[in-house]
Amino acid sequence: MSHNTLVPRQATPTFKVETLDDTAWRSDKHAEAFMIMIVFYRGLHCPVCSRYLASLENLMPEFRSRGVEVIAVSSDVRERAERARGDWKLETLQIGYGLRLETAREWGLFISAGKGKSSLGIEEPAEFSEPGLFLLKPDGTLYASSIQTMPFARPAFQDVLQAIDFIKKNDYPARGERM
Repeated sequence: MSHNTLVPRQATPTFKVETLDDTAWRSDKHAEAFMIMIVFYRGLHCPVCSRYLASLENLMPEFRSRGVEVIAVSSDVRERAERARGDWKLETLQIGYGLRLETAREWGLFISAGKGKSSLGIEEPAEFSEPGLFLLKPDGTLYASSIQTMPFARPAFQDVLQAIDFIKKNDYPARGERM
């Protein structure tokens, strides 16, 4: 099976996802943002995701002050996404749900098969995407990405904020564009 690789400075696939705010979020509708950050997470069953998104929730005012549009997205159904938002105390972070696995593959995300109950005692979906973090320019081109094959070793959001500050201050270009 081939794995899709998105290339910095190139257009990313446009996608639409339903949110818990009852809006349809589109990756191509944020021209006013300095950057768009899409955080793909595994879902309600993932204890690492709960801590990771809680750290993002705490830094949402910092991302907003820098002009970064942020959304966290999983393939969970709405009910599981609502439970994650409540259980994980995600009050300001925009949550998208129902990510199609075909869309996850277009973004280069890895897909895993469910293996029963997680350490949280929550049943894993039959299939779900593994994590990824994408920074896009407002025109939809890829600036940077980090993709994992498992729940561990994700970029720290404080580091992402520092990188965004450096990018803004130095007009730093996207790197890694030569394949």
